[in-house]
Amino acid sequence: MTKLKLGPLNDDRPVKLTVEMPAAVYRDLAAYAAALAAETGGEAVTPEKLVAPMLSRFMASDRGFARGRRNRRDD
Repeated sequence: MTKLKLGPLNDDRPVKLTVEMPAAVYRDLAAYAAALAAETGGEAVTPEKLVAPMLSRFMASDRGFARGRRNRRDD
């Protein structure tokens, strides 16, 4: 198996957010949670717990977003 982009999840104070997603995306999140548990040797988390770290990782790797944030801070 290839190395997953997410590592062990930190326990952080949550903010409640309600979203709708296609059933196929939810099934993929459940499969990702199982793969992550197998890779890290931990227990599988619920798919909902993956959304925030995945979004965070995506935004951290988006150079245009990071550049825009830096430019706004410099103003």
